[in-house]
Parts: sequence; structure tokens; C-alpha cells
Amino acid sequence: MSLQLLKFQPGIVKDITEYAAGKNGPFWVDANLIRFRNGYPTKIGGWLADIYNALNADGTVSGTATTIQGIARRMIPWRSNEDGKDRIVVSTHNHLYIIQDSALYDITPLRDKTNATTTTNEALDNSETEIDLVSVTGFKTAGVIKINSEIITYTGISTLTLTGCTRGTNSTSAAAHDSGATVTQVLIAPIATSNTSTTVTITDSGHGALKGDFVVFDGATATGGISADTLNRRSGYQITAVTTNTFTITVPSAASSTVSAGGGNAVVINYLIGAAAGLGTQSADPALGWGVGAWGDSTWGTARTQTESNVSLESSCWSLNIWDADVLCQVRGGALYYWDTSNGVTNRAELISDESDATAVPTISRVSIVSFPDRHFVCGGADPYNAATGGTTGTLDPMLVRWSTQESFSIWGPTKDNTAGDQRLQIGTKIVAMVSGREETVISTDAAIYGMSFVGAPFTFSFRLLATDAAASGINTMINVDSTIYWMGKNSFYMYNGQVQEMPCPVQYYVFDRIRKNYQDKTVVGHNKKFKEVTWFYPSEDGADQTNPEPDSYVTYNYAENAWSIGTMDRTVWSDSFGFREVPFAFDKNGNLYNHETGTTDNGSAMNSFVESSPRELTESGENLYLVDKIIPDVTLTSTTNLYVELNTRKYPNATEVTKGPFTITSSTQKLSTRAKGRQMSLKIYSSGTEDTWSLGDFRINARKDSLR
Repeated sequence: MSLQLLKFQPGIVKDITEYAAGKNGPFWVDANLIRFRNGYPTKIGGWLADIYNALNADGTVSGTATTIQGIARRMIPWRSNEDGKDRIVVSTHNHLYIIQDSALYDITPLRDKTNATTTTNEALDNSETEIDLVSVTGFKTAGVIKINSEIITYTGISTLTLTGCTRGTNSTSAAAHDSGATVTQVLIAPIATSNTSTTVTITDSGHGALKGDFVVFDGATATGGISADTLNRRSGYQITAVTTNTFTITVPSAASSTVSAGGGNAVVINYLIGAAAGLGTQSADPALGWGVGAWGDSTWGTARTQTESNVSLESSCWSLNIWDADVLCQVRGGALYYWDTSNGVTNRAELISDESDATAVPTISRVSIVSFPDRHFVCGGADPYNAATGGTTGTLDPMLVRWSTQESFSIWGPTKDNTAGDQRLQIGTKIVAMVSGREETVISTDAAIYGMSFVGAPFTFSFRLLATDAAASGINTMINVDSTIYWMGKNSFYMYNGQVQEMPCPVQYYVFDRIRKNYQDKTVVGHNKKFKEVTWFYPSEDGADQTNPEPDSYVTYNYAENAWSIGTMDRTVWSDSFGFREVPFAFDKNGNLYNHETGTTDNGSAMNSFVESSPRELTESGENLYLVDKIIPDVTLTSTTNLYVELNTRKYPNATEVTKGPFTITSSTQKLSTRAKGRQMSLKIYSSGTEDTWSLGDFRINARKDSLR
């Protein structure tokens, strides 16, 4: 028999039987870490870790590599018009960061801090026991203040006056002070250690923190053998336990002595926003309450298990938007914040409602975006405007779209002279995701897709229903690529380029059968413009962590080839190349940042890259057995690459597969001598080295008719 050409259609097909894939294609049926270029499989590029540095206790860059706190959920690179610097804003389930000049800066907003500052509103002699202040904002109802070098305790506040003052405490001397003197709230010796223990207890009356929240200390002195730099580290500490007036943290090394009250006379505690602000939930548990699940499921009076519920609550996530040189950020189910580049990277994000011109800013919202090109700040799911008070109701309407006036992110109160307003959507129970398209914002509820277009006065925006039963599966699953919007739905993939369309996907059932339904909201989409790829990273049923599953698998659509590929990769957020970053970059679940399409390895380890074909009958009808005695490869590979081929044969579609090989292909290989018998055959091609680069072409085989013997 003459040589047979083995030509396969581009893309992976898994939603039909392998035999059917061979008869109807033939197709490739399985793969990992490959892409299709010009119709043929090619190993993808490798990735290398990107090092970014921590900060010293004084805020200077340390030169010591660090990682982010929490699971990265969203990331945006941008170049500031103010200073020309490239920056990356990264949000995790419990923090917000800026990466600048290879250093990591924590800009998570503060819920509270213990060093409220004001000035005296009177001149004081050294015996005054009531002290008039210009403001008492941020001051505890009872506490300790410092004026110049004098430390003073007080027991109450009456309007703007501290009452019950005891002068010259903590080994300081009572003194006279001028009107306008600076007054700072301080904590005196709030830190307690226990010999040989890494647990540190902090006393701060009425701190309001919750277990799992984060704190950062300033001004603490060495205590119990724990250095000041350790206590005051810029990355802070997570709270491990709380009482009304105390909380505990865990430090890296154990104390060498027991101290009941240490830390010095000027300890400042910065409380980062946490659970109370909608932040800190890595994995939302499935909903297990009344009404969840099918009627009659399980037995009366028994608790439901996670596997019995397909209704999930939501984990913590941010919306991030660039406004000129600055960042607008919002916690899902929380408030809106603003980070001002001009204030420097050591500055934290602050509430937009605290801006001097702020009016009726939403206090709670689900998702936010900046509309293009009209530049309104838009919230999807928000608390309504309260016309009676000029503020907001404080109660979330999950289907309400609200927007600020044009060219302002802080003015939300509608007037006849501005464009602020709102519109409630009708189909669905909550707004899930939003993405900007070409002169249109596309909004997904949990049941429908809407288009929001700027039309000007008097309505500002028009809304039209684009589709039902095509909702996005999560907040980070929609992306705009060259004015076409792609997204992962609950059971299908969709695109919108003027019309919503369900995308034909030959791995659809494979993906949605594997995905962890309760955690589908963690799925994140990314774009690789060089290779024309849109990739969704999702948590699978095969993942190692079943308690807090994170994305471990991917599905990629190549819109130039109209081909799909699959594989495994641990990535929780992805960004395309930008500015000085000439390749895509992404975070894994451990907080490591990788530069992709770089090198040939998995950060120095070999990549498990392979592609497998469908079985192909050696004759059209498949009635006879044939002996395959030769494979002529068509490959492009480097001199350092060893490519391996397994030849698999079967007598019948459901018969046991017989594997021959692996056979090794190098840059000098002309043919492979084989001896494999069957009615149908398939190939598995893979590499396992650290310097491997390869692309496939059209293989050929030599097969001759054989007997059953």
C-alpha cells in the first residue's frame, strides 16, 4: 500500500466519541500546552517567574523578593500620563496592590487607624483637665493623646472637648501648650508576648476588627525579643482571633520573653478594610438554606451537603478601572474607592465618598466600569439615590444601574445640570458582569444580556435587551477583543459583535462537565493578542484542592484559526502584554507572577506538552487489518528537542488499545520503523525536556494489508 497522508483538522474535539472524531475529521482529541498555528499543533511558549520586591518597615524598597497576600482576581496595567511610568494594579480577595519599578506597594484602603490627628482649640496650662479640640473625628470615646512630648489620658468626649484628662502620664511631664498645637491619638504599650510563642496579643479597646482582617503597625518598639522591624513590617498581619478589646496575630519567629505591656508609647495600628467591607472571602460556600435544590431532594430534616447544592454565594472580588492616571476600585458588595497617582505609591486608596465634591456616591455596589467614550463611572447593582436626603438609601438593589455625571467619578446626585442617573433592569435577579465595547457597555445579569449606549440629553443612556439565557457565569468571564465581546456562560460560550451568538465549541461538554459549578464564579478570562487567543481559566473537578478550589485548567479559543484547545494551568488572573512588558503575564494561586511566552519551560521545569489524534481507519470502510511499518514525520524542532511519538492501534472502536513506542524524533530523523497491527490507528506526540520547541506538519504512514494471525 502506498504512503497515507495523516491530515487532521485544527482544534481539539472531545464532545463526540474518538471513533466519530476520526470518521468526521479526523480531529485531534486531547492536548495540553499546545496551540494551533496555520492549522497545526505547536507547543506554547514557556513562562518564568517575575521577581518583585518587598518594602522595609520605613517604606523603602528592601531588595527582598515577596509575594502578594491573597488570591489575585483582577489586574490592569497602565501607563501614567503624569510621570510616564508603567504600573500594574492588582486586586486579591483581601488586598489591593500597585506594582511599580519591580516593587510591591499595598494600597488597600483603611477601615480605621489609631492615630487620628487634630489641633487644640485653646491654649493649655499644665493642669487643664478638659481640652478643647478643633475636631474629634476618628478619636476614641476614651483613650490616650500626645501633645508635643506630653502623653495625656482621657475618659470621655463632650462635643469637641476631651474630658477626664490625666496630664503627664507614662513618665512624661505636664506642660503648657499653645492653641493650635498638634494632637495625636496614640496607643500606649498595647503589645503582649509570651515566651517561646509566635502568638502576639494586641489590646485596643473597641477595635471593631474581625477574624481574618489585616492590620499594619507603625511606631512599635521591640517587644519580648521580637524586633521593631518585624512588628512594623509593611505587609502587615492577619488577625487570628478577636475579643471586644483585643486581637491576636502570628509573627514569623517566637518571642524570647514574656511581656504583658510593650511596644512603646506611640504605637499606630492601621486597620485594613476586611469582612465588614465585603473583602476577605476566598471561597464562598454553596447556599444550603431553605429553598436550595430540587423539591424532594434528600430526606426531611437532614442537612444538605455541598455536593447537593448547585447554588453558590460569592467570593470577594474587585472591579478595577483606570481614570486618567489614577485607579477607581470597588469591592463586590462594598464601597467605591479612588487611588491618586500624584500622592505616591505609599498612599492608600480612599473612599470616593470622602472627596470634597462627592454627592450621593453609592455606598454598596456589585460591579463597576467606566463607559467609553463618554466617560461615566457606572455601577451595576447599587443602592438607589435618595432624593429626600440627597444621599443614598444604603440598601443594595442588585438590578439597578447607576452612573455618575460625565467626566466625574464622585458626583452621583442627579440634577438638571448634570448627566447622573439610574436605570433598573428587568430580567434577572442580579447584575453579574459588565464590559466596555465599541461605544456600548454590555451588561450581564444572571439571566440576560443588555446593551447600554450613550445617547445624550435628556436620557443620557439607552438600554436594550440583547439576549436571554446567555448570562455570563462570573464577574471576570467577559472580555472585549477588537470590538467583539467573548464570554463564558453557565453552560456555553458566547460572542457579541452586534448580535449575541452561541459559539460552536467542540469541547463544550468536556469543559462544563469538569468545571466546579459551585466555584464557576472564580473563572477568569485573558487575551493573548500575538496568537489571537482568548483563554478561560477555571476550577475543575480534578483539582487538588477541593476545599478552596482555584482555577487549574483552561480552555482556549483561537479566533484566527476558529480552533479550540484545552489543558491544565494554575492561573487566577491574566493580562496581555503592555508597555515595557512585551509578553503576557499572570498570577498563580500562590501569588507568583509569571511572564508567559518566555523560554521553553515551566519556570525551569519541563512542560507536559502533548497532542493526541483521533483514531483513523487505515481503509475507508475499516474491514481489514493493516500493519503499520513506517512513520514519516513532518516536524519543525530545535536541535535540543526530543519529540516522542506513540502509535496506538485498535481492532475495533471499543477494543483494547495497543501502544507501540515511544519513538524518538530529533531534528535529523527521517523515518520511524514500526510494527503495529489494527483496523484503526492514532498518534500521541509529546515532549518532556526543558529545551523543547516544536511544531507539527503532516505525518505520513506506510501500511499494508495483514492477516488476523
